[in-house]
Amino acid sequence: MTPGAPGAAGGTAKGVRRRAELARAAADLVREDGPAALSHRAVAARAGLSLSATTYYYAGLDDLAAAAGAALVDAWVAHADGVLAQVRARAGGVAVEDPAAVVVDAVLPPGDDAAVRAHYEQLLAAGRVPALAAALGAGRARLDVVLAALLAELRLPVPAAVALGVVDGAVVAATSEGRPVRDAARDLLLAVLGAREPLR
Repeated sequence: MTPGAPGAAGGTAKGVRRRAELARAAADLVREDGPAALSHRAVAARAGLSLSATTYYYAGLDDLAAAAGAALVDAWVAHADGVLAQVRARAGGVAVEDPAAVVVDAVLPPGDDAAVRAHYEQLLAAGRVPALAAALGAGRARLDVVLAALLAELRLPVPAAVALGVVDGAVVAATSEGRPVRDAARDLLLAVLGAREPLR
């Protein structure tokens, strides 16, 4: 029986917990050191578990890469969802002063410009690992859903995919030119919004 399948040790409460711990450790490695750092031994060390535990729950590196991608998406979506919750919780329906900056904050990871650059470097590197890229691609639809809800809440007339593309492009350009990434993303998003009709 395959580890993690119903009835196998991986399907028990402990097994589910162990798989999640290993997935988070794998995601941390990818986020900090890139996909090339991913190995059973490195993940085991990061999670504080034995190598045999890692190879039991994730037989191959592709399985581990897919789990890392899913965990990265989970964190990404949770961050965006937190921004959405803050917007919805504002008192008395008070308008957000800088909605473009809020969208940028939802799309980008927390942290300074160095953290954002590292995030994008690892995203680009993920494209060279098919299992990781597939997991990120599949999960990005979940980010689209949260971002679409945020854009509707802010009454910004742009589809989620366009907002993501604008922020992604601005960050790559700003990074390559040594400019502040959040300001560049906000300014470009404002330029796109200024060229569109407001929501009815």
